[in-house]
Amino acid sequence: MYAVNLARYHFCPKMKEDGLYAGPRLVILTSQEGHYSISKAAALLGFGTKNVYVVSSDKRGKMIPSALEEKIQLAKSEGAVPIMVNATAGTTVFGAFDPIEEIANICEKHNLWLHVDACWGGATLVSMKHKHLLKGIQRANSVAWNPHKMLMVSLQCSAFLVRDKTSLLERCHSARASYLFQKDKFYDISYDTGDKSFQCSRKPDAFKFWLMWKALGTRELEQRVDGVLAMARHLEQEIKKREGFHLLMEPEYTNVCFWYIPPSLRNLRDGPELWKKLHTVAPVVKERMMETGSLMLGYQTHEDKPNFFRMVVISPQVSRKDLDFVLDEIHNLGKDL
Repeated sequence: MYAVNLARYHFCPKMKEDGLYAGPRLVILTSQEGHYSISKAAALLGFGTKNVYVVSSDKRGKMIPSALEEKIQLAKSEGAVPIMVNATAGTTVFGAFDPIEEIANICEKHNLWLHVDACWGGATLVSMKHKHLLKGIQRANSVAWNPHKMLMVSLQCSAFLVRDKTSLLERCHSARASYLFQKDKFYDISYDTGDKSFQCSRKPDAFKFWLMWKALGTRELEQRVDGVLAMARHLEQEIKKREGFHLLMEPEYTNVCFWYIPPSLRNLRDGPELWKKLHTVAPVVKERMMETGSLMLGYQTHEDKPNFFRMVVISPQVSRKDLDFVLDEIHNLGKDL
């Protein structure tokens, strides 16, 4: 919502005071794998969800740059004005990273605000081994990041970062309440977020992150990221080795999506009959997990795919033994289906 509001203010600053907008439709672009918060922001800020143009993603869940270019041209041909592109670094389902560098080139070409939703994948910046996944993020106008996810900072800890250094946040959100935000205070008011945000009072999220960083050090944070990615690779390899387990795709991040195929279905050919029966497996295994209290693991469908399990490795305490147990337990709970 902050990114959408800043993009709108950047292109239409008079709307803050004048209110109703009489110009052409304003359009936001995001991928089909983008987070629902973009549509929610469009609804709450008056854009309308129909003015969120959805850009196709490839089979791995990444935004297709050529499809983005086509949607921008489509919006312009319809008389609309594209103002913002939302790229995702670590999608919710597949953990996919959009090609930020290529998207940034398109945004510069068309003078669009580039926001990167790195809420899930932003932690890779602290890893020398994996930060390449965020190549080009320095070109974004704004970035959202949740250290409470991969880095395990105490809930809630969310960061919104803006490249602009001309007090854009303050100009966009300030209500100039002189009884609170005096300009002649004895300390540096540039760090005061009160007049730069939707809220006035809010918890000091940055302090929680700073404390943890101070206590653990940069190397430990890097090891957390590298460690869980290594565990996700172990899970991937185990799924490939085990009969009855099948990956949707090789994971890019720590989102490992897979099917469990019970022995009774293993002789069926890949097709509608198998998919129809396979669709019923994950919900039953999930129910049995909950009833036995052995573990909790989510399942879901995606487009035309039958229900699959989505294992997201995140805790630095997760071990190979734990992940092997997950697969063993799924088999034990579903082998009779």
